[in-house]
Amino acid sequence: MWKLIKIEVFKIFKKPRTYIAFIAIWAIVSLIQLALYVDGQKYIDFVLSGVNDTFKVGGKIINGYFVCFIILQTLLIHVPLLVALVSADMVAGEANMGTLRLLVTKPQSRTTLLLSKFIASSVYTIALLLWIAVIGLFLSMFIFGTDGLINAKSDQIILLNANDVFWRYLCAFAFAELALITVGSLGFFFSIFAENSLGPIVATMSVIIVFTILSTLEIPLFESVKQYFFTTHMIGWKGFFEMKQTAEGDSIPGTIRNLPAVLRSAGVLLAHIVFFVGASIVVFKRKDVLS
Repeated sequence: MWKLIKIEVFKIFKKPRTYIAFIAIWAIVSLIQLALYVDGQKYIDFVLSGVNDTFKVGGKIINGYFVCFIILQTLLIHVPLLVALVSADMVAGEANMGTLRLLVTKPQSRTTLLLSKFIASSVYTIALLLWIAVIGLFLSMFIFGTDGLINAKSDQIILLNANDVFWRYLCAFAFAELALITVGSLGFFFSIFAENSLGPIVATMSVIIVFTILSTLEIPLFESVKQYFFTTHMIGWKGFFEMKQTAEGDSIPGTIRNLPAVLRSAGVLLAHIVFFVGASIVVFKRKDVLS
């Protein structure tokens, strides 16, 4: 299978359109960094408008950690589309080119073929998130320096010490990778049924949009089921930037406020990956390949 994986990875990165995602991410990250470098103080004043009247927040607020947090909040909403561009093309693209029938006549099983394609698409997803880490986190740390991180929520302001942030980013990126692979597995599943990649891409994004809307609606009908939507758990990476508190209300450095909830979200995402990939294998093994 290792040889097949290398072939599939080569096929992905051989296509010029694969690099559109990397260029788009670089452009968005650069604009955010430029905006915060030039006019970041106004943004901070807006975020802390209700806090500065009560107490003064010290330290270098606009630093690499803060900039990366803004980048992740912005990018992880749109990156699923970039992931779907590749994952939804893994099987449908072969059918569109007329090479799928040739592939299934090779000695390897259909299961091995599909798993190698899914792993290759996951390698692309990992490379995409590593690119975000390089230019979004490490480059921001180089440009803006490091200090404590301010996590401004709707009902509170969380202050993280400088030495208590980096490990949280490592966990957050790992969680985000799991979320994006879930999106990739959904696009991969839809790819089984199509003769070109446009349909699976549109279907993947439609499912994400619909489930996201249902997850945010406060309707009793959906309250009991939305906890099973993978879109509900994709923002679980933010949980790594919250701390437990003592009885007096003091934050405890090095802790995660609701670690069981974060782990549960990771479990739900992993279950979706297993389901989508497993369903893809079952359907493809019974599929009459004519393309």
